[in-house]
Amino acid sequence: MGWPCVGETLQLYSQDPNVFFATKQKRYGEIFKTHILGCPCIMLASPEAARFVLVSRAHLFKPTYPRSKEEMIGPSALFFHQGDYHTHLRKLVQSSLSLVAIQKFIPHIEAIAVSAIETWAGGHVVNTYQEMKKFSFNVGILSIFGHLDVNYREELEKNYCMVNKGYNSFPTNVPGTAYSKAIVARKRISKILSEIISKRMEKSVAEKDLLGHLLNYRDEKGQRLTEEQIADNIIGVLFAAQDTTASVLTWILKYLHDDQKLLEQVKAEQKAICELNDKGKNPLTWAQTRNMPLTNKVILESLRMASIISFTFREAVTDVEYKGYLIPKGWKVMPLFRNIHHNSEYFPDPHNFDPSRFEVAPKPNTFLPFGNGVHSCPGNELAKLEMLIMIHHVVTKLRYEVVGSQNGIQYGPFPVPQHGLPVKFWKESSN
Repeated sequence: MGWPCVGETLQLYSQDPNVFFATKQKRYGEIFKTHILGCPCIMLASPEAARFVLVSRAHLFKPTYPRSKEEMIGPSALFFHQGDYHTHLRKLVQSSLSLVAIQKFIPHIEAIAVSAIETWAGGHVVNTYQEMKKFSFNVGILSIFGHLDVNYREELEKNYCMVNKGYNSFPTNVPGTAYSKAIVARKRISKILSEIISKRMEKSVAEKDLLGHLLNYRDEKGQRLTEEQIADNIIGVLFAAQDTTASVLTWILKYLHDDQKLLEQVKAEQKAICELNDKGKNPLTWAQTRNMPLTNKVILESLRMASIISFTFREAVTDVEYKGYLIPKGWKVMPLFRNIHHNSEYFPDPHNFDPSRFEVAPKPNTFLPFGNGVHSCPGNELAKLEMLIMIHHVVTKLRYEVVGSQNGIQYGPFPVPQHGLPVKFWKESSN
């Protein structure tokens, strides 16, 4: 259970997650306990256990995060709830991020991607992870607000970055700490969102973006969502959308760089599409993004290998027995997606990057990059779409080279290549 109070939090946030979790599993088996972020936890490392907690017995486990995380995002955020409130909110988010809804985002995501990569070319060193965070943040803003005034966007980004740093720091509310600064920035975000909401309501136009869906919602009693509920859910969506997508995109560039033959194959697939679009002069179509088989398999294998979300938090709402073990009421329960994704029983040679393994669908409950059950990520299709669009423009417009050490991982807490993958980009000569 680690040290008093601190438990094993420091080990979790500083070690290679593969080593931390695999060592535990090797010593204790597929069910073991620990203490992280101030909470006693049960960790479960099998597909059956993940399904038990997230799907078949989901009513016995409520979604939860450590109190510090809930305070930072906001207690009314979708993923902290279950029951009717969760069901209604999830439908709102899903409807704004459905396959039909996100099709209209394609030209706008392309514009964001092209604008980003134009600043990378020229042979100077770029921190890939930080640049991908900017890209995914802007896509998140697009999906929530549509076209937002640049001043609001810049203020939200500045304060969100401070909140993000505090969210991933040790929760010590002492003046000057990252956590304390984040609390103040979170209050500023609420004020900014209040202004945006007021201006939107003055227009009296029923927009179809996420903010529009949240503002137009009425429950069975005709009640609207409060400003606080809307703000919490907007911040929750930004959290879900930014770091995770940016991390995967960073890993994709790393994996492709490490396998030049695969990179050339992906380039060939994307350049064929580029030719169909008058050498890139015409925008991508929805049908084209649905027909990038190799690139799609690269994304899936990157999601498996990197396993950005190593686990998810649940809390037992009553004493639960599972395979002869007692899970006490109030304890956190963590299905370990990373352990499942790296289990050779389900993915042979699991530490080898091999997109071809996705030519056959994985066994049920063994591939969970977006979670499972009623709390699975409602924005997974948007995330995959922005990855496909960014990869298309990177490989057709640029060539790149990783700078310095090409090994090593940093954690904060999401795993990304060392130093955020420093890369030099140049414009592709044929373009």
